[in-house]
Formats: sequence, structure tokens, C-alpha cells
Amino acid sequence: MKIVIMRHGEAHHYAASDAERALTERGRNESLAVARVCAEQQDLHQFDKVLVSPYLRAQQTWQTISHYFSAEQVEVCEDITPYGQADSVYDYLVALIESEQLESILLVSHLPLVGYLCSEFVANMPAPMFPTSGVMCIEYTPHASQGEVLWNVHP
Repeated sequence: MKIVIMRHGEAHHYAASDAERALTERGRNESLAVARVCAEQQDLHQFDKVLVSPYLRAQQTWQTISHYFSAEQVEVCEDITPYGQADSVYDYLVALIESEQLESILLVSHLPLVGYLCSEFVANMPAPMFPTSGVMCIEYTPHASQGEVLWNVHP
């Protein structure tokens, strides 16, 4: 199965709170460019489930890229904020994958969680740094609890 992990696009530095930081025009454009590459070059068009952080910049990133992808279900996930715990999110995702028999899932989230989450799925991989709008696709084998990086796309 495929787990696709995306960091939100570039956001404005200032807002009333971190959760309210909106995407910049560059953030929208780079997210669109990355989504286009995923759809065209990586032949990625559909997800069984999309989980999106409740933070504005992640919500706007999904809204921006959603016309490139179809999704059976889109849910806001309170646990995938910048301060989410990678081990807990990993356990949740593994249970979700198993219980819903998912073949593909997209997460739109934040640093540092996206990097730590990748290292949870891929053994012995140090947490990678994600640029804004960066995407990593992991081929994950649930019964073996093993993952490997298939590809990365960065703006």
C-alpha cells in the first residue's frame, strides 16, 4: 500500500496564532506544481483516504491540490499538527490501514511531524527534512510492518 506524506505549502509568518497562518501565493503555486508532478510523473490520482491537519495552511494546501486527486474520504485529523506525536500517529495509521483495508492514504501535515512519521514507517531512516510542499511516497507492507521510500517530490 502507498502512504503519501506531504508538508503544507509555504505560509505567511505572522497570524493571530500558528494554526491561523495562511498559504502565500508561492505556497499555492509550489503545492500545485508538486501535485501536478505526482499526478503526471508518478501516476498518482486517487486516495482511499486523505487526512488533513486542522491548521489553515494544511487545509488550504489540500484545497489547492485536491483537483489533481480524487479521494474516497477526506478527514480533518487533530493529531497531525506540528506538535503531533509520531509514534501515536503511526499506531493510529497502522490500525486505520488494517481496519479499513486502505491501499492508499495521503497526509497533509507539518514539520517536524512529517519527517518523524516517515522514519516510523521506514526502519533505520533518519527523519528527513521536508521543504514546504514536499512529498514522500512510502510503499508500506502492513503484515510485515515495513516500508520503503518509493519517491520524493520537492518544489
